[in-house]
Amino acid sequence: MKFTKMHGCGNDYVYVDCTKEMISEPSQVSMFVSDRHFGIGSDGLILIAPSETADFRMIMFNADGSEGEMCGNGIRCVGKYVYDHKLTQKEVLKIETKAGIKTLNLHVKDGRVETVRVDMGAAEFDCRKIPVTYPENNMINEPLEVGGKIYNATCVSVGNPHCVVVIDEDVNKLNLPEIGPKFENNPLFPNRINTEFINVIDKQHLKMRVWERGSGETLACGTGACASAVSCFTNGFIDSKVDIELLGGHLTVEYDKDNNQIYLTGPATEVFSGEITFPKDFEKDDVKIYTC
Repeated sequence: MKFTKMHGCGNDYVYVDCTKEMISEPSQVSMFVSDRHFGIGSDGLILIAPSETADFRMIMFNADGSEGEMCGNGIRCVGKYVYDHKLTQKEVLKIETKAGIKTLNLHVKDGRVETVRVDMGAAEFDCRKIPVTYPENNMINEPLEVGGKIYNATCVSVGNPHCVVVIDEDVNKLNLPEIGPKFENNPLFPNRINTEFINVIDKQHLKMRVWERGSGETLACGTGACASAVSCFTNGFIDSKVDIELLGGHLTVEYDKDNNQIYLTGPATEVFSGEITFPKDFEKDDVKIYTC
Protein backbone atom coordinates (compact mmCIF):
# COMPACT_ATOMS: atom_id res chain seq x y z
CA MET A 1 0.00 0.00 0.00
CA LYS A 2 1.38 3.40 -0.97
CA PHE A 3 1.03 6.07 1.72
CA THR A 4 2.11 9.56 2.77
CA LYS A 5 2.81 10.57 6.37
CA MET A 6 1.59 14.09 7.22
CA HIS A 7 0.89 16.14 10.33
CA GLY A 8 -0.72 19.32 11.56
CA CYS A 9 1.09 20.62 14.64
CA GLY A 10 2.30 17.09 15.39
CA ASN A 11 -1.16 15.49 15.07
CA ASP A 12 0.02 12.90 12.54
CA TYR A 13 -1.85 10.60 10.20
CA VAL A 14 -1.09 8.12 7.47
CA TYR A 15 -2.75 9.31 4.23
CA VAL A 16 -3.76 7.08 1.35
CA ASP A 17 -4.80 8.44 -2.04
CA CYS A 18 -8.04 6.58 -2.72
CA THR A 19 -9.20 8.72 -5.63
CA LYS A 20 -8.67 5.74 -7.93
CA GLU A 21 -8.26 2.76 -5.62
CA MET A 22 -9.80 1.93 -2.24
CA ILE A 23 -8.45 -0.37 0.48
CA SER A 24 -10.48 -3.01 2.26
CA GLU A 25 -10.61 -3.25 6.06
CA PRO A 26 -9.56 0.37 6.70
CA SER A 27 -10.29 0.00 10.41
CA GLN A 28 -7.81 -2.86 10.70
CA VAL A 29 -5.34 -1.02 8.49
CA SER A 30 -5.55 2.03 10.77
CA MET A 31 -4.69 -0.01 13.86
CA PHE A 32 -1.74 -1.62 12.08
CA VAL A 33 -0.19 1.47 10.50
CA SER A 34 -0.74 3.61 13.61
CA ASP A 35 1.46 1.38 15.77
CA ARG A 36 4.66 3.32 16.42
CA HIS A 37 6.74 0.18 16.89
CA PHE A 38 5.41 -2.34 14.38
CA GLY A 39 3.71 -0.04 11.85
CA ILE A 40 4.37 3.42 10.43
CA GLY A 41 3.37 5.35 13.53
CA SER A 42 0.46 7.81 13.61
CA ASP A 43 -2.67 8.99 15.38
CA GLY A 44 -4.74 7.24 12.73
CA LEU A 45 -5.47 6.71 9.04
CA ILE A 46 -7.04 9.16 6.58
CA LEU A 47 -8.31 8.12 3.16
CA ILE A 48 -8.66 10.75 0.43
CA ALA A 49 -11.51 9.60 -1.78
CA PRO A 50 -13.78 10.89 -4.56
CA SER A 51 -16.98 12.70 -3.58
CA GLU A 52 -20.30 13.15 -5.33
CA THR A 53 -21.06 16.33 -3.37
CA ALA A 54 -17.67 18.02 -2.91
CA ASP A 55 -14.19 18.18 -4.44
CA PHE A 56 -12.93 15.29 -2.29
CA ARG A 57 -14.03 13.12 0.61
CA MET A 58 -12.06 12.60 3.82
CA ILE A 59 -12.54 9.26 5.61
CA MET A 60 -10.71 9.11 8.94
CA PHE A 61 -9.99 6.37 11.45
CA ASN A 62 -8.49 6.68 14.90
CA ALA A 63 -5.55 4.61 16.09
CA ASP A 64 -7.91 2.10 17.72
CA GLY A 65 -9.73 1.53 14.42
CA SER A 66 -12.85 3.53 15.27
CA GLU A 67 -14.10 5.89 12.58
CA GLY A 68 -14.15 9.59 13.42
CA GLU A 69 -16.49 12.27 12.14
CA MET A 70 -14.02 15.08 11.64
CA CYS A 71 -10.39 16.10 12.21
CA GLY A 72 -9.33 19.74 11.97
CA ASN A 73 -5.63 18.97 11.63
CA GLY A 74 -6.27 16.07 9.30
CA ILE A 75 -8.46 18.00 6.89
CA ARG A 76 -5.82 20.72 6.50
CA CYS A 77 -3.36 18.04 5.41
CA VAL A 78 -5.94 16.70 2.95
CA GLY A 79 -6.02 20.16 1.37
CA LYS A 80 -2.24 20.26 1.17
CA TYR A 81 -2.02 16.75 -0.26
CA VAL A 82 -4.49 17.22 -3.10
CA TYR A 83 -2.94 20.57 -4.10
CA ASP A 84 0.73 19.67 -3.75
CA HIS A 85 0.22 16.31 -5.47
CA LYS A 86 -1.63 18.07 -8.29
CA LEU A 87 -5.00 16.37 -7.82
CA THR A 88 -6.49 19.86 -8.05
CA GLN A 89 -5.45 23.42 -8.89
CA LYS A 90 -8.13 24.99 -6.70
CA GLU A 91 -7.08 27.11 -3.73
CA VAL A 92 -10.60 27.00 -2.28
CA LEU A 93 -11.83 23.45 -1.74
CA LYS A 94 -14.94 21.66 -0.53
CA ILE A 95 -14.19 18.49 1.45
CA GLU A 96 -16.89 16.00 2.40
CA THR A 97 -16.67 14.56 5.93
CA LYS A 98 -19.01 12.65 8.24
CA ALA A 99 -19.58 16.02 9.93
CA GLY A 100 -20.67 17.67 6.68
CA ILE A 101 -18.91 19.54 3.88
CA LYS A 102 -16.09 21.83 5.00
CA THR A 103 -14.60 24.74 3.02
CA LEU A 104 -10.81 25.09 2.93
CA ASN A 105 -8.83 28.17 1.91
CA LEU A 106 -5.29 27.15 0.97
CA HIS A 107 -2.44 29.57 1.61
CA VAL A 108 0.07 28.76 -1.13
CA LYS A 109 3.69 29.89 -1.30
CA ASP A 110 6.09 28.96 -4.11
CA GLY A 111 3.61 26.43 -5.46
CA ARG A 112 3.07 24.55 -2.19
CA VAL A 113 0.52 24.82 0.60
CA GLU A 114 1.90 26.20 3.87
CA THR A 115 -1.20 26.87 5.96
CA VAL A 116 -4.91 26.22 5.59
CA ARG A 117 -7.96 28.06 6.94
CA VAL A 118 -10.93 25.78 7.50
CA ASP A 119 -14.55 26.82 7.92
CA MET A 120 -15.35 24.33 10.68
CA GLY A 121 -19.07 25.09 10.76
CA ALA A 122 -21.24 25.64 13.81
CA ALA A 123 -20.84 24.86 17.48
CA GLU A 124 -23.55 22.67 18.99
CA PHE A 125 -24.28 22.91 22.73
CA ASP A 126 -27.46 20.79 22.74
CA CYS A 127 -26.66 17.82 24.97
CA ARG A 128 -28.90 15.51 22.93
CA LYS A 129 -26.92 16.24 19.78
CA ILE A 130 -23.38 16.05 21.23
CA PRO A 131 -24.47 13.57 22.83
CA VAL A 132 -24.29 13.97 26.61
CA THR A 133 -26.69 12.25 29.01
CA TYR A 134 -27.08 15.38 31.13
CA PRO A 135 -30.51 16.34 32.55
CA GLU A 136 -30.34 19.92 31.21
CA ASN A 137 -30.34 21.06 27.58
CA ASN A 138 -26.79 22.44 27.84
CA MET A 139 -23.78 21.58 29.97
CA ILE A 140 -21.86 24.86 30.20
CA ASN A 141 -19.37 25.36 33.03
CA GLU A 142 -21.09 22.71 35.14
CA PRO A 143 -19.47 20.57 37.87
CA LEU A 144 -18.46 17.08 36.78
CA GLU A 145 -16.92 14.48 39.07
CA VAL A 146 -14.28 12.34 37.42
CA GLY A 147 -11.85 10.12 39.31
CA GLY A 148 -12.95 11.56 42.65
CA LYS A 149 -12.26 15.17 41.62
CA ILE A 150 -14.69 17.93 40.62
CA TYR A 151 -14.06 19.73 37.31
CA ASN A 152 -16.00 22.57 35.70
CA ALA A 153 -16.92 21.18 32.29
CA THR A 154 -18.39 22.60 29.10
CA CYS A 155 -19.60 20.14 26.48
CA VAL A 156 -19.86 21.04 22.80
CA SER A 157 -19.85 19.36 19.42
CA VAL A 158 -17.93 20.77 16.47
CA GLY A 159 -18.73 17.76 14.31
CA ASN A 160 -17.50 15.43 17.02
CA PRO A 161 -18.05 15.52 20.81
CA HIS A 162 -15.82 17.48 23.20
CA CYS A 163 -15.63 18.17 26.91
CA VAL A 164 -13.61 21.31 27.71
CA VAL A 165 -12.19 21.73 31.20
CA VAL A 166 -10.52 24.97 32.33
CA ILE A 167 -8.10 24.38 35.20
CA ASP A 168 -5.79 26.47 37.38
CA GLU A 169 -3.10 23.79 37.55
CA ASP A 170 -0.45 23.90 34.82
CA VAL A 171 -1.73 21.58 32.10
CA ASN A 172 1.82 20.32 31.54
CA LYS A 173 1.76 18.80 35.02
CA LEU A 174 -1.41 16.76 34.47
CA ASN A 175 -1.20 12.97 34.55
CA LEU A 176 -3.18 12.76 31.34
CA PRO A 177 -2.73 8.99 30.74
CA GLU A 178 -4.55 8.47 34.05
CA ILE A 179 -7.18 11.21 33.77
CA GLY A 180 -7.94 11.06 30.03
CA PRO A 181 -9.47 7.56 29.87
CA LYS A 182 -11.73 8.37 32.82
CA PHE A 183 -13.24 11.26 30.88
CA GLU A 184 -13.33 9.39 27.56
CA ASN A 185 -15.26 6.43 28.98
CA ASN A 186 -17.47 8.28 31.48
CA PRO A 187 -21.10 7.03 31.31
CA LEU A 188 -22.18 10.63 30.70
CA PHE A 189 -20.80 10.30 27.16
CA PRO A 190 -22.50 7.45 25.25
CA ASN A 191 -20.23 7.85 22.19
CA ARG A 192 -17.16 8.51 24.35
CA ILE A 193 -15.62 12.00 24.37
CA ASN A 194 -12.58 14.07 23.42
CA THR A 195 -11.36 16.06 26.40
CA GLU A 196 -9.41 19.33 26.41
CA PHE A 197 -7.64 20.64 29.50
CA ILE A 198 -7.12 24.40 29.30
CA ASN A 199 -5.07 27.12 30.96
CA VAL A 200 -6.37 30.61 30.16
CA ILE A 201 -3.25 32.75 29.68
CA ASP A 202 -5.09 35.93 28.74
CA LYS A 203 -7.96 37.09 26.51
CA GLN A 204 -6.09 36.13 23.32
CA HIS A 205 -4.15 33.05 24.43
CA LEU A 206 -4.97 29.55 25.65
CA LYS A 207 -2.72 26.63 26.54
CA MET A 208 -4.16 23.18 25.86
CA ARG A 209 -3.58 19.47 26.22
CA VAL A 210 -5.95 16.97 24.71
CA TRP A 211 -7.02 13.39 25.20
CA GLU A 212 -8.62 12.12 21.99
CA ARG A 213 -11.07 9.26 22.07
CA GLY A 214 -9.62 6.28 20.27
CA SER A 215 -6.09 7.71 20.09
CA GLY A 216 -5.11 8.90 23.58
CA GLU A 217 -3.02 12.02 24.05
CA THR A 218 -2.04 13.71 20.81
CA LEU A 219 0.22 16.69 20.20
CA ALA A 220 -2.67 18.70 18.77
CA CYS A 221 -6.38 18.45 17.95
CA GLY A 222 -7.99 20.86 15.52
CA THR A 223 -11.60 20.21 16.51
CA GLY A 224 -10.48 20.30 20.14
CA ALA A 225 -8.91 23.71 19.63
CA CYS A 226 -12.18 24.93 18.12
CA ALA A 227 -14.24 23.44 20.93
CA SER A 228 -11.94 25.02 23.50
CA ALA A 229 -12.11 28.47 21.89
CA VAL A 230 -15.90 28.42 21.61
CA SER A 231 -16.32 27.13 25.16
CA CYS A 232 -13.92 29.68 26.65
CA PHE A 233 -15.55 32.49 24.67
CA THR A 234 -19.02 31.40 25.84
CA ASN A 235 -17.79 31.41 29.44
CA GLY A 236 -16.30 34.91 29.03
CA PHE A 237 -12.65 33.90 29.35
CA ILE A 238 -11.39 35.04 25.93
CA ASP A 239 -12.09 37.25 22.92
CA SER A 240 -13.49 35.91 19.67
CA LYS A 241 -10.03 35.31 18.14
CA VAL A 242 -7.47 33.31 20.07
CA ASP A 243 -4.06 31.72 19.70
CA ILE A 244 -3.93 28.22 21.18
CA GLU A 245 -0.65 26.72 22.30
CA LEU A 246 -0.52 22.93 21.99
CA LEU A 247 2.30 20.48 22.55
CA GLY A 248 2.90 20.36 18.79
CA GLY A 249 2.59 24.04 17.91
CA HIS A 250 0.07 26.86 17.61
CA LEU A 251 -3.39 27.09 16.04
CA THR A 252 -5.57 30.17 15.52
CA VAL A 253 -9.32 29.96 16.07
CA GLU A 254 -11.82 32.68 15.19
CA TYR A 255 -15.43 32.47 16.39
CA ASP A 256 -18.15 34.45 14.63
CA LYS A 257 -20.80 34.31 17.35
CA ASP A 258 -23.44 36.15 15.31
CA ASN A 259 -23.41 33.43 12.66
CA ASN A 260 -22.18 30.64 14.95
CA GLN A 261 -19.26 29.88 12.63
CA ILE A 262 -15.81 28.68 13.64
CA TYR A 263 -12.64 29.18 11.56
CA LEU A 264 -9.44 27.24 12.19
CA THR A 265 -6.06 28.23 10.73
CA GLY A 266 -2.84 26.27 11.05
CA PRO A 267 0.05 24.57 9.26
CA ALA A 268 0.03 21.35 7.24
CA THR A 269 3.25 19.39 6.78
CA GLU A 270 4.22 16.41 4.63
CA VAL A 271 6.85 14.21 6.29
CA PHE A 272 7.55 11.34 3.89
CA SER A 273 5.99 8.89 1.45
CA GLY A 274 6.54 5.18 1.00
CA GLU A 275 5.02 1.73 0.63
CA ILE A 276 4.09 -0.75 3.33
CA THR A 277 3.63 -4.50 3.00
CA PHE A 278 1.20 -6.14 5.40
CA PRO A 279 2.21 -9.36 7.17
CA LYS A 280 0.57 -12.57 5.97
CA ASP A 281 -1.14 -13.07 9.31
CA PHE A 282 -2.49 -9.52 9.36
CA GLU A 283 -6.05 -10.76 8.80
CA LYS A 284 -7.67 -13.94 7.58
CA ASP A 285 -7.31 -12.44 4.15
CA ASP A 286 -4.65 -9.97 3.09
CA VAL A 287 -5.70 -6.35 2.72
CA LYS A 288 -7.19 -5.89 -0.73
CA ILE A 289 -6.95 -2.88 -2.99
CA TYR A 290 -9.87 -2.43 -5.35
CA THR A 291 -10.98 0.12 -7.94
CA CYS A 292 -13.41 2.77 -6.72
